[in-house]
Amino acid sequence: MRMFGSMAIVRGQAFMSTVTNIFTIALFVFGGHTQQCHAGWVDPDTPEDCLTTTSNYVGDTRKFELVFSDEFEQDGRSFADGSDPRWTAIDKNDYTNEALHFYRPENVQTTNGVLNISTILKSNKYKAFDEDKLKYYADAKHIQSGMVQGWNKFCMKGGIIEFNARLPGDPEVGGLWPALWMLGNLARATYVGSSNFVWPYSYNQCDEKNRHSQSISACSKVGHYGMKPGVGRGSPEVDILEAMMGSPEKLPHTNITRPYFSTSLQIAPGLEGVRPNLGNLPKKGHWYKGLEYGSNNTQLNPFFYGVKLEHKPKQYTYQSDAISANTHLTKDFFKHYHKYSVEWEPPNEDGTKGYLKWFLDGIFLYGIKGESLELTNTQIPSEPMYILMNTAVASSWGFPKPCPQGCDCKCYECGNPACTCGLPDGFCDNVPASFEIDYVRAYQAKDSVTQNLGCSTKSRPTAKFIEGHKKAFSKTEEGQKEPLQPIQRGGEYCQEDSDCGYPTKGSCSMGKRCVCNDEFTGPMCLSHAGFDDNPPVADSLEIDRVVISPAFLTMLAFAIIAFISYVGFAVFNRRRQADRYDQLPTNDVARLNTDMMRGAQQQGASGGSYQQSGEASFNGLNEQKTVTYCMIDGRLLDE
Repeated sequence: MRMFGSMAIVRGQAFMSTVTNIFTIALFVFGGHTQQCHAGWVDPDTPEDCLTTTSNYVGDTRKFELVFSDEFEQDGRSFADGSDPRWTAIDKNDYTNEALHFYRPENVQTTNGVLNISTILKSNKYKAFDEDKLKYYADAKHIQSGMVQGWNKFCMKGGIIEFNARLPGDPEVGGLWPALWMLGNLARATYVGSSNFVWPYSYNQCDEKNRHSQSISACSKVGHYGMKPGVGRGSPEVDILEAMMGSPEKLPHTNITRPYFSTSLQIAPGLEGVRPNLGNLPKKGHWYKGLEYGSNNTQLNPFFYGVKLEHKPKQYTYQSDAISANTHLTKDFFKHYHKYSVEWEPPNEDGTKGYLKWFLDGIFLYGIKGESLELTNTQIPSEPMYILMNTAVASSWGFPKPCPQGCDCKCYECGNPACTCGLPDGFCDNVPASFEIDYVRAYQAKDSVTQNLGCSTKSRPTAKFIEGHKKAFSKTEEGQKEPLQPIQRGGEYCQEDSDCGYPTKGSCSMGKRCVCNDEFTGPMCLSHAGFDDNPPVADSLEIDRVVISPAFLTMLAFAIIAFISYVGFAVFNRRRQADRYDQLPTNDVARLNTDMMRGAQQQGASGGSYQQSGEASFNGLNEQKTVTYCMIDGRLLDE
């Protein structure tokens, strides 16, 4: 009896421990939890007096708080995939805009307290895709440059975004295309498979004309990938700076001369029917009304009204619009740093109102109100958007148009006489060139109900859509299975502590590997860790748009616990009977074994069997096999 009693107590304690653990897990899963973060996205190198700001717009008296910053003070940071929590420097060909460059991570570095995006002459062979023959072929590009993007890392909806930057190259030599911009998280820049039928939609109306060309349409009555049914989604584009350099001759239908930079909102669907002709001003009533201009130094951009995205069959073709303005630049913008910013107020829940206002060194340049977009029933962006910085080189930007006489413009390569005729004058002497960004800062209005952080929010989810289409966001031609690699924290080879940012960021171990201090990450521990301070917490579990209320989840949790309790007590009683069987006298055991053998023979005679082998064995009552299950998700463990 003592052994039976001890075994009962042990088994009872084990059972209660199991129930307690399951109850705890149930509370964690069904009840939710609160994560307290203290690092956020604010760079500790940001000056104290820059933690708050006010709007440059006279009509906005709200207080704005810093929600993201990168000061780029630490030299030697790496931005390759898996190296930095804020940015990814892409390593791939650019298929867009007649691009002549290949992007490499090594062309994005932090030097002398700034982010340096360099453009150089270097050949890269790559695997290109022939759209007509539908197969890959070997190709090469002879210009190498850099792009960093915050896709699926840091995103924001609404606020103030400010860059302090110095433009690259000679202002009177065309060809370079430096850009500071934002894009909706449902598309990844240069990954054209992700942008088809998504870029640059900002449209929440159901009409048959655009139903096929908008991948996530308001006409959908069933929500997929966590999306709400009846809500149109897309990836609009906000261009804060796109600089055009070149000779300063007068341009048609504008007082703006090169060099200049464009500020734009790109959206879809665009205006159909009578559209403005490139190089000419729009006809009255055939373009957006109420656009605001700060001075005569900023005017409507007559050289880009958007593009028509051709697809087959024809109903998948759609028009996009670029609502754009140009501002003249002086040589000082290529010698010194200047502040480029946009103030973005998202629309109301019904898509009305909202605005975008661009500023240069705090001076108003250009503005678009939500009311102006009634022409196409589009709206000011309400998507979570990420930040991009890059320098492109494309034959569609600052290159001779049309192609010079006697030149076929099929190749562009400095040093090759057959391939230089299509390049802008002086281009080959204008590289290498460096686009320098001193800092990036983002602010949001305190207690705003329209502005928030996160790349996948409750009202604008993106995570399940990206997971369901991740091939479109990845370099599939190179066998990449995941769009982004996990951030490597330390582990890179080092020779001394200073290689790892000692003493604040990390140190070099005895094994010559970097070990990161708290709040720092990256292979060399040189990047400040970044994450949302207040990530959106879902208050209900959604499964294919079937919404389960918290009350139901609570009832379900208790029902599961009750069921587990019932099964546990049943197992407990069965084991107690087994222990009593162990205590039976020898004669009773023999008699019981005889009865069990007889039952087994009768079952075998009837043709049924629960055994894989022919020989019956009942020693299992005394030799129970123990099976252990791991119920801990490895993602919950600290690294």
